[in-house]
Amino acid sequence: MQDDDRFMQEALALARQAQAAGEVPVGAVVVHEGRVVGRGHNHPVGAHDPTAHAEIAALREAARTLGNYRLDGCDLYVTLEPCAMCSGAMLHARLRRVVFGARDPKTGAAGSVVDLFAQPLLNHRTAIADGVLEAECGALLSTFFATRRQEARAAAAPLRDDALRTPDSRFDALPGYPWSPHYVSDLPSLAGLRLHYLDEGPRDAVRTWLCLHGNPAWSYLYRHMLPVFVAAGDRVVAPDMPGFGKSDKPKRDSAHTFTWHRQVLLELVERLDLEHVVLVVQDWGGLLGLTLPMAAPERYDGLLVMNTLLGTGDVPLSEGFLAWREMCARNPEFSVSRLFARGNPQMSPQECAAYDAPFPDRGHRAALRAFPAMVPDQSDADGADVSRQARTFWRERWDGRSLMAIGAQDPVLGQPVMQQLRQDIRGCPEPMVLPHAGHFVQEHGEPIARAAVGYFAA
Repeated sequence: MQDDDRFMQEALALARQAQAAGEVPVGAVVVHEGRVVGRGHNHPVGAHDPTAHAEIAALREAARTLGNYRLDGCDLYVTLEPCAMCSGAMLHARLRRVVFGARDPKTGAAGSVVDLFAQPLLNHRTAIADGVLEAECGALLSTFFATRRQEARAAAAPLRDDALRTPDSRFDALPGYPWSPHYVSDLPSLAGLRLHYLDEGPRDAVRTWLCLHGNPAWSYLYRHMLPVFVAAGDRVVAPDMPGFGKSDKPKRDSAHTFTWHRQVLLELVERLDLEHVVLVVQDWGGLLGLTLPMAAPERYDGLLVMNTLLGTGDVPLSEGFLAWREMCARNPEFSVSRLFARGNPQMSPQECAAYDAPFPDRGHRAALRAFPAMVPDQSDADGADVSRQARTFWRERWDGRSLMAIGAQDPVLGQPVMQQLRQDIRGCPEPMVLPHAGHFVQEHGEPIARAAVGYFAA
């Protein structure tokens, strides 16, 4: 029925509110004569109340609205088959009908474990309808519990003696970064280090955006672009490279090498089995990321490339980059937040401070010290040979679509560097130039993301 779908969508919206609060995502609405009179979502954890199920909250609000604890003529819509407690309350309220989405094989009391609604000795009959928007309701729950299991495994991952882990409290209430963490620690190259990544949108989406950050940023850099991609129905994966963001941080500068970081990314793509990928890169996200597609070209459909380069070792590095490298060597404890503030006057102090969050002290900053010197500047440097192979791939074998966006105010990897890179990418059209954007183009990323969605969907 059309009305059943409509009211179940309202229940799903409430379930997502529960999910955002860290509760099991179940939502419910009570409908009387075509009007919603009661709403509720799960909140037993936050309320410290074992009865605070979505259905109970919706029944209570409906009773207050109608001025009667008897809810004759009312229908209740809930995203998950009700438990015994909620089923009893529904029968006591004398609901006309209960409509639910996904079945609950563990505690469902409308036929899965028991069927309280079919008991002949009870003096009220409530009709049952099941399976309304079942796939959507079930997917929301499956994703929630998969994330919980992954978080539990990650929490159990011991911290290696030669690494540090930024306290979670450093990432509390960051502006514009509401997404749940995902962790992996059993990739062969990680050897027990814990890697953090964002994974938003449906796993079976027609397109996956793999967003790779640079130095000294982390996945926070994609907060303006990620919502646009997800709103288009796509999946977004944005890892924090080891040493950055919420990932573990090796203590020794020498732990960081081009080859190791590339291998981590290759293994992550395989582990998550990413397909129909649009590779989104900037800064070190490009130095490393541009070498990935040639290893598995069947996984990649597109490239969105922002201020970056290929470190082939046979092309002189730009004066702007050499100046940046010298500054980092001279002042290894530079303020990351001040760096972002200088180049992005539109950012709030709180947003700038979010870039300091992963690095509470000098011990957590090994990657920041190591990465400037890691850019290949000689033909035999680590990463130079594989970067030259990648250049050949992009020139001769790449058959996907490409889009380039340039922050015109970048003094390190600006328009001359990017126009040179464009010549190495087969079929790359004229770039999208953002006149007010600097090196960290993603801080102006919403219009880029909207343009990219339309471009790669065409």
